[in-house]
Amino acid sequence: MVFPSTYFPRQQKNGCTLQVRCMAEESQKEQKSSPVSAPPSPPQPTSPSASPKVSTKFTDVLAFSGPAPERINGRLAMIGFVAAMAVELAKGDDVAAQLANGGLTWFLGTTAVLSLASLIPLFKGVDVQSKSKGLMTSDAELWNGRFAMLGLVALVFTEYVKGGALI
Repeated sequence: MVFPSTYFPRQQKNGCTLQVRCMAEESQKEQKSSPVSAPPSPPQPTSPSASPKVSTKFTDVLAFSGPAPERINGRLAMIGFVAAMAVELAKGDDVAAQLANGGLTWFLGTTAVLSLASLIPLFKGVDVQSKSKGLMTSDAELWNGRFAMLGLVALVFTEYVKGGALI
């Protein structure tokens, strides 16, 4: 529906000027406004070497969206998937049999060592992105860990449905 311009009230000009101020940066001093002013100087670019501060608090590192949980779980899944497939190829045992035949102690030991090794740099303030170069980036590690988690779950589910080892 289109309304003619007579339906909308017009703003009357009564000689007042409208002034708009931006208070984005506290470091700038207030300047008296004039009808025509020079454009403000562009902000100085920050140096690329300055990295944002990384929190080393226990609750921040281990928070749901923190840097540690998904990385540690992904690293454990990558090791677990490769180890489960290797033992299955070598001995023919499925994952449940591997855990029952002494694999649980290996799992708990690997979990403790890998968790500590992953947490120590984070508590020292090392950013996970700072060591990423080339193909071995932190994003690639996250995606590999996600696929390993899915692969491990799919392996266990397939062995459960099949009733034995995959191979």
